[in-house]
Amino acid sequence: MKRLRNVLLLALIGALALEGWLHWREHRFDAAIAQAAKRYQLEPALIRAVIRQESDFQPDVRGRAGELGLMQIREPAALEWASAEHIKKFGHADCLDPLTNVLAGTWYLKKVLRHYSQADDPLPFGLAEYNAGRGNVLKWLAGDGATNSAAFIGRIGFPGTRAYVQKIIQRYQDYRHVNPS
Repeated sequence: MKRLRNVLLLALIGALALEGWLHWREHRFDAAIAQAAKRYQLEPALIRAVIRQESDFQPDVRGRAGELGLMQIREPAALEWASAEHIKKFGHADCLDPLTNVLAGTWYLKKVLRHYSQADDPLPFGLAEYNAGRGNVLKWLAGDGATNSAAFIGRIGFPGTRAYVQKIIQRYQDYRHVNPS
């Protein structure tokens, strides 16, 4: 009986430690997310959802196509952000800094969302562009899919991009319910 109690106690301690680690992992970049959200006028829950999908909160992750960091920023987007923000002596590797990455990624996300301001909900369009590029999104804009977000999601030609958009939207809603803005 004592052995069972010790095993259960160790399991409880392990579960609490895991919960603490998971909380820390998802919240250690809260200051960077808050700063970017305020600067570029996007909800922290959306930025957090993108980071979760793109890097699972790993700041040093590198993608196959040269993407870097928390928000998986590619070099052209990073350089465009740096130019828009008048940052001198900027290199793509600077995106491995979490604050720089979140600022650049949030700026870029805000930029792509503006492309679809005429849609009923710009979010699916902007997320698809963030993931698959503007050229692909333009191919998927047809009929009702040009302004109706539900129809657009159905027209996304890459199953991976469709899943990406849907996962981020779901996580965004989940994060909003946990920490309403």
